[in-house]
Amino acid sequence: MNDTPAAWAWFDEALGVGLQLGLQVESILFREQTDLQDLVIYQTAQWGRVMALDGIMQICERDEFIYHEMLTHVPMFAHGSAREVCVIGGGDGGILREALRHPVDRVTMVEIDGAVVELCKTHLPSISDGAFDDPRTDLVIADGAHFAANTERSFDVIIVDSTDPMGPGEILFTSAFYADCKARLNPGGVMVTQSGVVMIQGDELTTTVRRLGEHFVDAHGYIAAVPTYAGGFMGMGWATDDTSLRQHSAETLTARFSAANIATRYYNPNLHLGAFALPTYIAERVEAGK
Repeated sequence: MNDTPAAWAWFDEALGVGLQLGLQVESILFREQTDLQDLVIYQTAQWGRVMALDGIMQICERDEFIYHEMLTHVPMFAHGSAREVCVIGGGDGGILREALRHPVDRVTMVEIDGAVVELCKTHLPSISDGAFDDPRTDLVIADGAHFAANTERSFDVIIVDSTDPMGPGEILFTSAFYADCKARLNPGGVMVTQSGVVMIQGDELTTTVRRLGEHFVDAHGYIAAVPTYAGGFMGMGWATDDTSLRQHSAETLTARFSAANIATRYYNPNLHLGAFALPTYIAERVEAGK
């Protein structure tokens, strides 16, 4: 966001390839340079509250449900009986919120920057919606890669809700990190990752699939359309050793969804299946990683 008076009405994010996202801003609610990153929370005119880290859009109240539902419910319903879930990153609490809607025993959330959690609880409470107070929540303030490499615990589902592969988030895209996550998964477990907007960051999805494929039998990708992650479809990496998890019928997913009695605004069983039906340009990016 430029500091000149004429530009203060807008948050502008340069997305690359000659594309820019602009959101009209009513006020800046909070700004702080934490030990790890520059964090800003804006009140926008049409999109609710928005958080940016180092000038890059992270979360927006108006459309956050799309990203959080798809990164959470796809692996959870594909697994079908997850009791132990690990969220790496996700300091805003949106993935935590969605995971706790399932009959889990515990969701362990590992966030590197405790300041992000506290600020989101204060300024973006609708995102977590009380999830941090749920007794099934185990909040760990630590480096996610270090946690995956050293914990003795195991999980049914691991969800990596990271920033882009730069700065503190870069290590969460490495082959070594994926190997450590594989070692933490129970048999039949599944791992998913945030993998960028494919039209703009296509190499990110290709590299993710390639590195996941070094450790998992089934490495693939799926998509969701999130308006404020501008530039087309958001890519999400998928990895498991159980090839059946990506092959469920609509009937199976519908039965699981109905039994869970979860009200969603974006996710549904048919969309779950359709998310793996990739446009050709994205399928090519996935295949390039295999």
